[in-house]
Amino acid sequence: MKDNLIWRSMLYVPANKPAFVAKAHSRGADALILDLEDSVPMGERAAARAGLAAAASEAGQAGADILVRINRPLDEAVRDIEAAVMPDVIGLYLPKIESAEHLRLLEELIVKRELAQGMAPGTTLLVPMIETAGAYFRMDEIARSSTRNVAITLGGEDFALDTGMVPDEETLFLGSQKLVYAARAAGIIPLGTIGTVADYQDLDAYRASAKKSQKFGFEGSACIHPSVVPLLNEEFSPSAAEVARAERIVSVYQQAQADGTGAIALDGKMVDVPVALRAEKLLARHRRITQKTG
Repeated sequence: MKDNLIWRSMLYVPANKPAFVAKAHSRGADALILDLEDSVPMGERAAARAGLAAAASEAGQAGADILVRINRPLDEAVRDIEAAVMPDVIGLYLPKIESAEHLRLLEELIVKRELAQGMAPGTTLLVPMIETAGAYFRMDEIARSSTRNVAITLGGEDFALDTGMVPDEETLFLGSQKLVYAARAAGIIPLGTIGTVADYQDLDAYRASAKKSQKFGFEGSACIHPSVVPLLNEEFSPSAAEVARAERIVSVYQQAQADGTGAIALDGKMVDVPVALRAEKLLARHRRITQKTG
């Protein structure tokens, strides 16, 4: 499953806003995150949980993957998991995960709910969110803590709050880069941008951040406004020029191997095993995106 996931854009949708849910399927996002956490006032969360099954069905009608972001306090997390684990929900965003033990505790609740729903244990995928200084130092173990983990992300606003930083590209750079390493070592997807998702009105700056984040290894990002979705889809997809060059690299390198040569030059640059493998990975991602988007 994790090898086939394409989550270039993941749009947060407040689960308590029927008008937002009704339009979510038309936004073009690869995934929709029905939010029970920050965007939902405490007094409206019970109603949001009660309407979650209908919201998941409606939001997913165009084929986007549906996830739910639950709450951190355990009493709320229990109620959120009971409401969110269902066949129409592919996975859960888990905020403020502190350790591998914390995640596995939630996993016990999830598997119990899967069985009650007639779902195979392990069906519900997980995306832990690193949002505290303590979790930063346990990022590796959190990423590896469950076979359900398919991605990991840094919650920039909460992480900056916990560490006393101003959330911007400069302050969040180290945490973001460490997250890419932790994700790759665990064999899961690094999600996010090097910066914060809060400032969505400056689309030029957002595009630049997404472009840089893709360069540093991120494969997609959540966002809080639909205007950002097309931008993320574009920046986290290989461009036509990149695809064409990758095809040339693979072709000439295959010929070189057939001729018994291990490294060649193409357009003044060396092509050897890592370069060829990188080109093959880019083409494989391009094929998965093309299959997903038709």
